[in-house]
Amino acid sequence: MKSELDCCLEVLASQRETVISLQTELTARQGLGPDNGGEGEAAKAAFIEELLHSYAVPEIIHVDAPDTRVSKGVRPNIVARIPGKSKRTLWLFGHMDVVPTGDLSLWSGNPWQVRVTDALGKEDPTGDWLIGRGVEDNQQAIVSALLLAHALHHTQATPELGLGMVFMADEETGNAYGMDYILATRPDLFAPDDLYIIPDAGSATGVAIEVAEKGMLWLKFTVTGKQCHASTPHKGINACVASAALTLALAALPQRFPQQNELFKPACSTFAPTRHDANVPNINTIPGKEVLYLDCRIIPGLTKQDVLEAINEICTTVQAHYQVHIEHEVVLDHPAEPVTAPNSPVVLGLIQAARAEYGIEPQAVGIGGGTVAAALRHLGYAAVAWSRIENTCHSPDERARISSAIGDARTFARMLFAHE
Repeated sequence: MKSELDCCLEVLASQRETVISLQTELTARQGLGPDNGGEGEAAKAAFIEELLHSYAVPEIIHVDAPDTRVSKGVRPNIVARIPGKSKRTLWLFGHMDVVPTGDLSLWSGNPWQVRVTDALGKEDPTGDWLIGRGVEDNQQAIVSALLLAHALHHTQATPELGLGMVFMADEETGNAYGMDYILATRPDLFAPDDLYIIPDAGSATGVAIEVAEKGMLWLKFTVTGKQCHASTPHKGINACVASAALTLALAALPQRFPQQNELFKPACSTFAPTRHDANVPNINTIPGKEVLYLDCRIIPGLTKQDVLEAINEICTTVQAHYQVHIEHEVVLDHPAEPVTAPNSPVVLGLIQAARAEYGIEPQAVGIGGGTVAAALRHLGYAAVAWSRIENTCHSPDERARISSAIGDARTFARMLFAHE
């Protein structure tokens, strides 16, 4: 006689067409937040909630964040739970918002229409790959959770652990209307001895279990000189030249902070000049103002104050040399949170389940990117980020494997039914 786990695994293995259908529907409901020119996640949330009801999920709670910038007036956050035999819950988190498509000419098709392809990107109805904005970041996580809820409903199985699912807004633009709002408003939903997995980071083989994240610090710099006609540069102070010097000086910060932590790749802190706002609209004007940004990913042990002191010195030097004024402000500040212990129940359980599903030997790693695992670690919860993904998020022709959505769901199923 088959066990309840075996029955669930069997159902999950047959869900190829379901994965394609879910990804197609989710991608068409774009989920761009207002910061990215969209109407938010309401359409995607409504679709997900309808599915949860069809799977007879008994606990469905809305923790919606007010946001007057969207027509619905709120950013939806859905928390759903299927009870298990014990009071403990395995929580899976997926964010519903996506990033913009970027340059459409770099896509091989419509980003909002999912295409099934082979490994080389050629359309193939029998292929294992899906291309579309959001299919990996973070719809694969959403799909895996929904597949698991469906399998439990279809088999009427009761796992050892309860299954908790959180479908969040606003992950791509700071979490204020998503995970941060949920934790601030309904901390009672989560318990210290629950298991927390965020399928929003990982590796193509599934071996990487993320237990730590670098601190994130984003800075905005405003360089002010004096605008003038380009034919008489001596009458002005060229903010463009000064900002270029500032950019190069900031890019050299890794030499100032050579500390290493081998949990991460790269093992050092990174300091990357990124965005540059438009200055003057014409070629023959020397700009008197430049605005640029710096993305800092800081390893644990190095503080924001250490970095800001070094940046203040750089700004002072550039100001004096180019006779400009430089102001900088913090756009985002997420300090490094405590590391999830490699011997915690969620890590050991995930290692065992992934080994059984994928035949791999997972290992604990740190990453430079940010996930909502940091917010959970801040509250003292042992959270990890894991999935089998190709890391094509934010790129043109973002893609995800059908087999990975199924395999990850089967991995989570193994954890649900495992006895401690």
